[in-house]
Amino acid sequence: MRISELADVSGVPIATIKYYLREGLLPEGERTSATQARYGDEHVRRLRLVRALVGPGGLSVARARGVLEFLDLEHDSVGEVLGVAQHAVTPDAPEGVDHARARGLVERWGWTVDPGDGPVLAALEVAVDGLEAAGFDLPPERLDGYARAMHDVADAEIAGVPLESVDAAVQYVVLGTVLVEPLLLALRRLAQQDSSWRRFGDLVGGLPVPPPAPPLAPFPPH
Repeated sequence: MRISELADVSGVPIATIKYYLREGLLPEGERTSATQARYGDEHVRRLRLVRALVGPGGLSVARARGVLEFLDLEHDSVGEVLGVAQHAVTPDAPEGVDHARARGLVERWGWTVDPGDGPVLAALEVAVDGLEAAGFDLPPERLDGYARAMHDVADAEIAGVPLESVDAAVQYVVLGTVLVEPLLLALRRLAQQDSSWRRFGDLVGGLPVPPPAPPLAPFPPH
């Protein structure tokens, strides 16, 4: 199919397709002339994947490119892919972050994690430091509750990793990590609204609604 047909089938504008081609997010089509190329179903699938990564996935073009390049590699095991997926959705931590408190937390929870000073461990350290710097009191038992809830989510996700091939597992782990992250955030916010409703009553935008003010008394006649 020509690029105009690719745009029609995928729902992606021609200008956006050309941008993805320039940025290396979409492979070149088969050249039929100096100015024309032919595209196939694999380009439709890749376009949908790109749109998911930079849309709901919230990745920058650079991070999306890195994920796609990794997916295109030959893989011998699934062991390395989780770190790549997590790096794609984890903001870069400042240099020189001391991971001592984060390491203490994961040890307290009995978790086995990357022995190196990875970006996810740094992200936990930065998050906890941010809470403390803002004066936000997060009791240890609540943090432990967050950890238990997230571990339940992780257990369910890892249990669903397909075993028929390494490539299928890689696709599942990488895309599941990237694309489910916004879903988890949305579910948390909706759950907060429901919990607030159950505790406080009427809601507007997730916040309790104060009772209406009494009507003003009429002015007395002159």
